[in-house]
Amino acid sequence: MRRRLALLLTACTLTACAPFAGQRHTAPSHAPSPSPSAAATPVAAKTLPGMPPLLDPNDLYAADRPGRLSPVVRGFPSRVYVPNTNSDTVSVIDPATYKVIDTLRVGRQPQHVVPSWDLKTLWVNDDLGNSLTPIDPATGRIAGPRVPVHDPYNLYFTPNGRYAVVMASADRQLVFRDAHTMAVRKIVPVSCYGVNHADFSPDGRYFIVSCEFSGELLKVDTERMAVVAQERLPMRGAMPQDVKISPDGRTWYVADMMADGMWVLNGDTFSRPHLLHTGKGCHGLYVSRDSQYMYISNRGEGSVSVLDFASGRLVHKWHIRGGGSPDMGGVSADGKVLWLSGRYNSEVYAIDTTDGHTIAKIPVGSGPHGLAVYPQPGRYSLGHTGIFR
Repeated sequence: MRRRLALLLTACTLTACAPFAGQRHTAPSHAPSPSPSAAATPVAAKTLPGMPPLLDPNDLYAADRPGRLSPVVRGFPSRVYVPNTNSDTVSVIDPATYKVIDTLRVGRQPQHVVPSWDLKTLWVNDDLGNSLTPIDPATGRIAGPRVPVHDPYNLYFTPNGRYAVVMASADRQLVFRDAHTMAVRKIVPVSCYGVNHADFSPDGRYFIVSCEFSGELLKVDTERMAVVAQERLPMRGAMPQDVKISPDGRTWYVADMMADGMWVLNGDTFSRPHLLHTGKGCHGLYVSRDSQYMYISNRGEGSVSVLDFASGRLVHKWHIRGGGSPDMGGVSADGKVLWLSGRYNSEVYAIDTTDGHTIAKIPVGSGPHGLAVYPQPGRYSLGHTGIFR
């Protein structure tokens, strides 16, 4: 925690000294020139080699319908895994009873619990412990020794399942590793501060990364494992967090906890974004099981905003009973409950997705962060707390 605070202070100093004008920095030798039809075609004709074809080109989340569990995970018990950053533990919640049924001791400062691409393992990102702790979702128990991985703040997987991508925030690196052995395949240094969250294009050929401490976005070529474009968000002190693409693949949303809303942009052209205000401390982004809505956690005000994808408008705001600090999480397999960690309240929230009322507040360890609801529908995982296709 001390290291990340020091990084934040350094980055804030840099941000304060930077020009305000929403600078856009592009690598001339690598940045692709969008074709005239790029914005109009949701899925390119040629996808990332080895990537499973989309079930529906007009809905990236078509595989995530209620109860549509892969045969790989169908026998796994339904659990909510909560990494407690200050307690160095993972609380395991039974969603049927809304009670903690186990506490697992993991490495130092666990940040996120991440489903592997093949859905068989949950990886606990022990950020300051410089390791990944494997959990067997069939048993809910630690599956073996920790795997040495330096600075694993967050973890993603390429859509073809070939590489894990470690967001090494303090190291200022994107580290491509073998998705199974975690052996390093390529280290990509970055010039921004606090690489954090990401999501992938419909064709899997690029992904967009948020840089929390310098208020920037990166566009990364997946196959070449190279940063091809970089831009600064058009607000002094911006602090981007979660990244999510719309079901039709045309629009990208980037939560920003200092802008109190989401940046909305075209990922293909990587054009200047505009801001949609949601609430104080906008942080986590989660798609509903029918692909109609996105749930947006506003950590600074204890609320969840609901975006209607079709209209692009906010249609609801749900306030957590008694207040709270909703952070990261996921949607239950049946789509009826939104689970979010209460980062500064040592608790987890279960929220009814039909009307937004708070079903339960569950005490957990200190500093709960990137919780994973598991299993969830989907054929494979792109990482974070559960991005499934």
